[in-house]
Amino acid sequence: MAASASRLRPSSTTRTASSCKPETARGTHVFTIHGYSLQALDGAGNKASFIRSAAFDVGGFDWCLRYYHNGNIESDDDYISVFLELMTKDTEVKTIFDIRMLDQYTDDSSCVLVSTTNNTRRVFGTTNFKSKCLVWGSKNFIRRSELEGSVYLRDDRLMIECDLTVIKTPLVKTEERAAMPGDVIHFQVPPTNLSRDLGKLLENNVGADLSFEVGGVVFTAHSVVLAARSPVFMAELYGPMGAERGERIAIQDMQPVVFKALLHFMYTDSFSPAINDDLSRDERQELAKHLLVAADRYAVEGLKTICEKALCMSLSVVNVATIVALADQHNCGRLKEACVKFIASSNRLDDVVETEGYGRLKTSCPSILLDVIERATKSRKIN
Repeated sequence: MAASASRLRPSSTTRTASSCKPETARGTHVFTIHGYSLQALDGAGNKASFIRSAAFDVGGFDWCLRYYHNGNIESDDDYISVFLELMTKDTEVKTIFDIRMLDQYTDDSSCVLVSTTNNTRRVFGTTNFKSKCLVWGSKNFIRRSELEGSVYLRDDRLMIECDLTVIKTPLVKTEERAAMPGDVIHFQVPPTNLSRDLGKLLENNVGADLSFEVGGVVFTAHSVVLAARSPVFMAELYGPMGAERGERIAIQDMQPVVFKALLHFMYTDSFSPAINDDLSRDERQELAKHLLVAADRYAVEGLKTICEKALCMSLSVVNVATIVALADQHNCGRLKEACVKFIASSNRLDDVVETEGYGRLKTSCPSILLDVIERATKSRKIN
């Protein structure tokens, strides 16, 4: 009987587990190019001509940036080209990288023009290319004509930043131990899908209890969502003078595309890709202006900040006077400061004075103009 009991006694069991952790190394390098206008004279028209940055190390590999003032042989006319080059020989490196130009008129380093290389995943390899390093980047980085009227060129200087992440071989660890009573069962909690689910709610109109008419277009929404996202909607919908449920609310002085983008952001904290894809660069800039007004009107601070940043990134001689008036009207301190710094540039103030926007600013908002000119003059004296 004892022997039989021994055979029936459960044996100890083992549980194995392994984990995989990606190993990465990240670094940034800023390549400052002085004497931008002189680059046009050096190898003028020669698309094979380029300059290299100093070498920099990320992940144990040597890298550099290549700047083609006249574009490379595959670029379209009037474009500069910028590439990332792996200089370490006989190796293969997986990367994620982003090449961009820094806005030199704001103190916010996040105000950048992101190139077409944004978060590009590339494998750099020289194993089969013994005589040269492989390069990746953007042949049509930005038009020279567009760059020369933007916030990215100041005092004949531009700054190009590369944000590079090197992806190394993952580390895999295996462990083995005896199972113990009371072992904790680990659950993998999936990421939240709240924004996606709310976006579907807006798209499908399920449970919607509000309707708005904007420029002849009807939109439906959910009062609790709007009230949670906007103190203005909270007061309008649930305050003493709140609208009756089922009553269609007319929104004045707003375009349908702007209200649609406003609703989408309030539900998802993002912009609708369909809206961005259908608009040109100038149209996106105009949308940002109107969205800033709408965000200020309904106190959607996150959207207002994003619009301020977008307009900071798009400042030019032609539009800066119009944007500074908008910034002052809607209490956008950072945007106004960026405009003043842009106007204060020693080589742009005279050009700004010649624009239509400056003329309108002079007529409609002389107090703003006086403030801008005084600060710009002081800045020029300091510089």
